Amino acid sequence: MTAAMSAQPGNAGMTLKPQNADITAWVAVAAGALGAMLATLDISIVNSALPVIQGEIGATGTEGTWIATSFLVAEIVVIPLSAWLERLLGLRTLLIIAVTAFTGFSVLCGIATDLTTMIIGRTGQGFMGGVLIPTAMTIVAKRLPPHQQPIGMALFGMTVVLGPVMGPLIGGWLTENLSWHYAFFVNVPVCAGLLLLLFIGLPHEKPNWDYLTQADWAGIAGLILGLGGLTVVLEEGHREEWFDSSFIRWLSLITAAGFASLIYGQLYAAKPVLKLRLLLSRQFGSVAIMALALGMVMYGSTYVIPQFLAIISDYNAFQTGLVIFWMGVPAFLLMPVLPFMIRRVDIRIAVGAGMLLMAVSCFVSTSLTAESGGAVFTESQLIRGVGMILAMMFLNQATVASVAKDDAGDASGIFNAARNLGGSFALAGLASFQDQRTWHHSRRMEETLNANSISLQSYLESLAQNFGSMGEAMAVLGRTIQREAFIMTYNDVFFVMGMLTLITVPLVVFLKPLPKNVSLSMH
Repeated sequence: MTAAMSAQPGNAGMTLKPQNADITAWVAVAAGALGAMLATLDISIVNSALPVIQGEIGATGTEGTWIATSFLVAEIVVIPLSAWLERLLGLRTLLIIAVTAFTGFSVLCGIATDLTTMIIGRTGQGFMGGVLIPTAMTIVAKRLPPHQQPIGMALFGMTVVLGPVMGPLIGGWLTENLSWHYAFFVNVPVCAGLLLLLFIGLPHEKPNWDYLTQADWAGIAGLILGLGGLTVVLEEGHREEWFDSSFIRWLSLITAAGFASLIYGQLYAAKPVLKLRLLLSRQFGSVAIMALALGMVMYGSTYVIPQFLAIISDYNAFQTGLVIFWMGVPAFLLMPVLPFMIRRVDIRIAVGAGMLLMAVSCFVSTSLTAESGGAVFTESQLIRGVGMILAMMFLNQATVASVAKDDAGDASGIFNAARNLGGSFALAGLASFQDQRTWHHSRRMEETLNANSISLQSYLESLAQNFGSMGEAMAVLGRTIQREAFIMTYNDVFFVMGMLTLITVPLVVFLKPLPKNVSLSMH
């Protein structure tokens, strides 16, 4: 997109001034940013309220992870398809359909009384919400001139960062003061306002139904089966004893068939649903890997911290949300300078610093104890917030800079999908990892206990006096071992997330700066 140029009066056209976007363009940008924040907010809005939701709909702790994971899986599948859907339906029509359906699925989640209904609603939310994230970048590219696009990108980046951290706070407050149902019902008035902004800010575009016949249906089917199946395998594998289960074996075959279909589309489709060859570029391949790590830490931390505070510190949903919100504070503080930073700061320095800070934030949380409360996470959350806004904002820029202009739409889809895929991998893998490490630490502690130890016998006798019987004393000891095993497991989780993020930092050497005054056109 080329900015319109107009001559300043009195200068006979000698001095040219870039023309600024009009009010309707900024309304469109605001709509895109609000939609992106809504989509990212709803990923985490259930995290702090998850124990309450699980109890009311009759879901176990492990089954409850699907309330978060199903949303992410659906987003992952649809994000790469958003460019094709936009060309098919037109931007405004696509977004109106997405927002309207998102509202309906939100209501379905709010009235759900069982796990199946909840997962259907969350999956629908994910499909519709996934459209709202990359299209927000498209609106910035289409509606703003190049010299104002950094402002639009800063607004987009801030909302995408704030969504995951505001979710637990809003969800927690609604759960404690009203009901968890309102964590979903709150979307109704927000979506109504969003629809109004879309009607005002975006022009109508005629659909192009030719894209239906030109679609890479093999690739589309491959995305759904491959990515969806892989996530389910990761989520359910540990519970089902991996390949001892016929369900996991069949699902693994379906996953493999899905990826084979995706590759077939890459080789033979006239216009593949995704240009996966972009990943072969060192520059863009590095961006995608760092996006995976970013999503893993961003969504993984907002899942693990509420768990720790609920189980170990006995925090309620709102208290947990306040702790998570500390991660969003740096976004507010850095917002005024982000457009300047985008123009002036080298991508490699900003992304490297951001990813390094994300790793450091994880290592800070590897010394948790039974006495650790919300205050112990304040430092790590602030560090994580600074790292996240730097990494997110500048990786968006790196996505554009690392590919040709014609490939920017596909690159944007892959980047956003990779970030959410990292979150999905984190949520799916955490359940298995936590179960394994908790069992490991419990057995190790039990092995260190010597039944003939005088100190152990004295400890048990004192517990028996306090609780009335030796049987009750043994039960207290068992709960203590389990609690300490949990704590050690959470330390392991943060250490692993920190290491996986740290090893991606050297990839910044493959990034290249964004040329000055280049449009961010996506499609």
